[in-house]
Amino acid sequence: MLKLFFMKGILFLISTSFSVYNFSFAQKIIGRSPITVTFLLYSPDLPDYSNVYITGSISDLGNWDPSRIIMQPLGNHRWSKKIMLDEPGIVEYKFTRGSWNTEAAGDTGGPLPNFILEVAGDTVVEHNILYWLNRDPSRKIRSQVTGTVKYHHSLAGSGILPRDIVVWLPPGYEKKKNKQRYPVLYMHDGQNIFDPATSAFGTDWRVDETCDSLIRNKIIDPLIVVGIYNTPDRSLEYTPGDKGDAYMHFVVTKLKPLIDSRYRTLIDRDHTLVAGSSAGGLISFMLAWEYPEVFSFAICMSPAFKIMGIDYVSAVESSEFMRKDMFFYLYNGGVGLESELQPGIDLMISALRKKGYRDGLDYYYNRVPDGKHSEADWANYFPYAIRRCLAGK
Repeated sequence: MLKLFFMKGILFLISTSFSVYNFSFAQKIIGRSPITVTFLLYSPDLPDYSNVYITGSISDLGNWDPSRIIMQPLGNHRWSKKIMLDEPGIVEYKFTRGSWNTEAAGDTGGPLPNFILEVAGDTVVEHNILYWLNRDPSRKIRSQVTGTVKYHHSLAGSGILPRDIVVWLPPGYEKKKNKQRYPVLYMHDGQNIFDPATSAFGTDWRVDETCDSLIRNKIIDPLIVVGIYNTPDRSLEYTPGDKGDAYMHFVVTKLKPLIDSRYRTLIDRDHTLVAGSSAGGLISFMLAWEYPEVFSFAICMSPAFKIMGIDYVSAVESSEFMRKDMFFYLYNGGVGLESELQPGIDLMISALRKKGYRDGLDYYYNRVPDGKHSEADWANYFPYAIRRCLAGK
């Protein structure tokens, strides 16, 4: 019996009943057995007649559709949902009352971060949800983008789902006599970085406003920012494995050549950066580590280096390479999921040091004890990250 508690008023209890011997024996006799995952929710202030939904990163959880998978009412302010999985894996999910305007919230009034569950066998997960958002659905989030953006729709890659690409151009890029070429920053979860109207939770990274201001004030050199939209396969595409390999191959062999052919870019590694958060922070690190001939800077916000079955620390430790000519900006908060990510970050920093990476020269680590796992917090520290990279190592 394993019990984990989610802090700040939200109980996060995982009860796992699983026999390795019995499961292995069943596999030998009849092949792999389906895995049962049961989600239980208790919300003491929510009326029993309320519709409650669960949504998440897999099709059985609606692929992040907030009103597709309804939970079964049990009475006494409790709801449940049971799904069957063909194989072990990692699932991200949230709870809503039918829309992102009414999703589960924390005691500070903001939406809770994604719950992350490593499924190894039959599992029961129980949550106490004390708060829910109550936004007015008639108040649409207004699109707010500073500067010029270009869209490339449904760009496909081998082994991964198609996705949209949004390209932000620096001030003065489109002037007729401008022949300047620019560094390029590639960012994951592209719908969340420029526009609150496209961001998953109505809050964006404000990368457009930040870069525009820093460029106009001559704090950083002008650059192009490429936002790569995520897909329902985000968890697999942003972590080690076949999908992760396919996603990295797509970025390096299809997306980058497209951007270099359509825009005035500086194509060399010294002017190519990558950035992301959470699993996006991990895949940013992986791209720089595995394609050092392409990238020389990686911004890794709240990176999931070693958590819930994910482990990229071992890959770095076992690598035959010592220090590579690149720079990593690492950030992590200390609240909620951030604290769960911290051990993996500590291990990765230790691994980098053993490889010869020097604090402040080859990497910089920004630890913010009150930081949360959210777009708003990553937006707050993105200016420091991009300045640290573009100002030189």
